[in-house]
Amino acid sequence: MDEGVAHQPLQPGLYIVATPIGNLGDITVRATETLARCDGVACEDTRVTGKLMKHLGLSKPLWRYDDHAGEKDRARLVAAMQEKAVALVSDAGTPLVSDPGYRLVRDARAAGVPVTTLPGACAAIAGLTLSGLPNDRFLFAGFLPNKDKARREALEAAAKADATAIFYETAPRLVKSLETLDQLMPDREIAVARELTKLHEECRTGTAAELAAYFAGHPAKGEIVLLVGPATDEPVGEHDVDALLSEALQSAKPSQAAALVAKATGQDRRALYARALELRGV
Repeated sequence: MDEGVAHQPLQPGLYIVATPIGNLGDITVRATETLARCDGVACEDTRVTGKLMKHLGLSKPLWRYDDHAGEKDRARLVAAMQEKAVALVSDAGTPLVSDPGYRLVRDARAAGVPVTTLPGACAAIAGLTLSGLPNDRFLFAGFLPNKDKARREALEAAAKADATAIFYETAPRLVKSLETLDQLMPDREIAVARELTKLHEECRTGTAAELAAYFAGHPAKGEIVLLVGPATDEPVGEHDVDALLSEALQSAKPSQAAALVAKATGQDRRALYARALELRGV
């Protein structure tokens, strides 16, 4: 970095700066220059950002801005932006993607503060490009909920989207989420990307059942991107429906089996229930 550029102050305003998601070598020249020239950095965790700044050989005031930040915290930062250049970073990746920064940007704009964005790493996009799943249309839905019911509802919504759905998930809940996906959409192509840009980067694709079985025996570690491919346009044949119903009937009542297959195929639930009874010999 040009030493002269590093010492030139930035114009007052808000600078949205993407940071690496694992490999520190992924930080951009422009991001480094902005962090060197700004007056202070608003960040999720001062310890995490402090390590990045130390790696870059930089020292700046660090102001905590996370999920618990309130209106007073935002007002204080927006007031500072009137006279100072404030960089906004997340712990990893692009700010405002599954983090609380959007309220700060909104308030800064409302106050007439200039806002600039510096693009860079994003785990959701990195996982999408690595997965090989269709990427002409995609839906990013952030972190899956902690509660089982809410998580199932989020996955059900993804099943209805005519796009690849992208979620962030934690390692301890991964297998449970994959098992839920297997119940909802057993034939969908799923991808699990983890430790992106790091030494042990991994991306596995397959059905939800295949991936659930693998990760049950090989517990995942690190940050995880879970991707659900879109439904295929090919109609489900009668033989395929019978196969799905027969599989579901092994562990569920006819009504439950019909409901599961209806969600997976989009076919009429009552017709599927009648067919399930026939397969059961009722």
